[in-house]
Amino acid sequence: MPTIEIYTTPICPFCIRAKRLLDKKGVSYREIDVAGDRAGRAAMTERAQGRSTVPQIFIGDRHVGGSDDLFMLDANGELDPLLQGADR
Repeated sequence: MPTIEIYTTPICPFCIRAKRLLDKKGVSYREIDVAGDRAGRAAMTERAQGRSTVPQIFIGDRHVGGSDDLFMLDANGELDPLLQGADR
């Protein structure tokens, strides 16, 4: 199973929504809170190729994107295989 990392802030409704979906899928993830953390936010933005909003979600080496991107993968039937380690 690939490592899942999600950059968040505590009051972000999109972060909460994305974490709920991951929880529903029964997968473990590492949450990285970037609220008030300039260095953490800068690292996230660099890793996310310029995207500075939260959440930013990574599954293995793949940058999934934000909450809407995660839900789109799920709607298209692509999220479960990705969570199990199959990339595309």
